[in-house]
Amino acid sequence: MDSKKNILVFIEARNRKFAEVSLELLCAADRLARELGGRVEAVALGYNLEDELKTLGRYGCERVYYTSDARLAHFTSVPYAKMVVRIIEKYQPGIVLFGATTMGRDVAPRVASALKCGLTADCTDLKIGEHQIKDTLYQNILMQIRPAFGGNIIATIVSPESVPSMATVREGVMKLSPVETEKNVEILPEPCSLDEHDFLSEVLEVIREEKKVNLKAAQIIVSAGMGASDPESLALTKELARILGGELGCSRPVVDSGILDKDHQVGQTGITVRPNLYIACGISGQIQHRAGMAEAKRIIAINKDPQAPIFALAHYGIVGEVKDVLGKMIKAYKTKA
Repeated sequence: MDSKKNILVFIEARNRKFAEVSLELLCAADRLARELGGRVEAVALGYNLEDELKTLGRYGCERVYYTSDARLAHFTSVPYAKMVVRIIEKYQPGIVLFGATTMGRDVAPRVASALKCGLTADCTDLKIGEHQIKDTLYQNILMQIRPAFGGNIIATIVSPESVPSMATVREGVMKLSPVETEKNVEILPEPCSLDEHDFLSEVLEVIREEKKVNLKAAQIIVSAGMGASDPESLALTKELARILGGELGCSRPVVDSGILDKDHQVGQTGITVRPNLYIACGISGQIQHRAGMAEAKRIIAINKDPQAPIFALAHYGIVGEVKDVLGKMIKAYKTKA
């Protein structure tokens, strides 16, 4: 098999648990590899992860290059980047994918710099296609799709002469859909070819702080836009989310204004969600926001502007003042409950 058709995914492991974005990328890589006729591979660094690595087969991974070393139990930039570089140089995959997380955004640029290859950050979609530059037609190359100019346009980026093509991909934009429940994965041990000089720092203590809100796992999300950002409207939005057993989301302008923190942001530059119910309160529905919630099973939009773009996407639309509508919804729910 031509190794250039293979896709390598960097697996993030913290506290012996894999980041969900890594599993999402394996599912996406499986789709892309089928088009290329290649194989889905992974690189994992850590300590005592053998049992967990066996589960990667169900997400389409066929082979894992695994380096086990006590010094790699906790993430540090330089050792991780150097080991990933050496594995890429050894196995020569055509595409390498990282999650656009704190870890991925740290490792990926270091790897790209060492290999002198292109890297597209914060992708929201990946496709296989062709691209022509003057008289040269490049086929079966990675099309790296991401928002640009503050999210106002969608750009497709290609690096056909870069081997490998590399990208970081945002959490939640790729569907997590196990493809093989019983598929076995081949685990190939890779020796830790690092010396003490590569470990420039030592992790003395790890303090983990859970996120205040987990929008990705929420089945009901009530989101506030600038039309629901005044104290009274926002309080009603929070109350509706609470009584429905959901989570509070918001649009980017609400975060940019300092009203809510980024953990609540839905959209291209925030979190991509797929809840059973999404209630958009005072959100106009620009493309950047719609890209993050368009796959919700049911969408209810509340906006005083009947021409708001959100209504084109909503299953149910309510034209009116957010405060009035939310107040009536809360009263009706409490009365029936």
